Amino acid sequence: MPIPELVAGMMAADAASRTLGIELVTCADGQAVTRMTVRDDMVNGYDMAHGGVVFSVADTAFACACNSFGEQTVAAGAEVVFVAPARRGDVLVAEAAVRTAFGRSGVYDVTVRREADRAVVAEFRGRSHRVHRAPGS
Repeated sequence: MPIPELVAGMMAADAASRTLGIELVTCADGQAVTRMTVRDDMVNGYDMAHGGVVFSVADTAFACACNSFGEQTVAAGAEVVFVAPARRGDVLVAEAAVRTAFGRSGVYDVTVRREADRAVVAEFRGRSHRVHRAPGS
């Protein structure tokens, strides 16, 4: 399934996700999957993935899912619950899905898992706000 045009353009310009090595795997109809490998420069003083990078892979999946409907949408807020540590070399997969949409707002849940064993690393909930409608709509 092709990536929606708005999302493809957003990701092409997303220097932060590119620098972190976050890749978009799939995206359509309020859902998205991203993945990222935890590198040496992403671990904290306890040799675990820094919470900010775990948040980032989830946040990118959230952004892609929000924008998959073809309307420019941004985060209005987000929170994360860290469930288990990720380690250097782990591949993290973030799966985002819309839970509800109302007016110009939405709520999305993202689960971040280790790819190798599918163990949950974090649960993320984001609130979205649509800022512009798609051309022609």
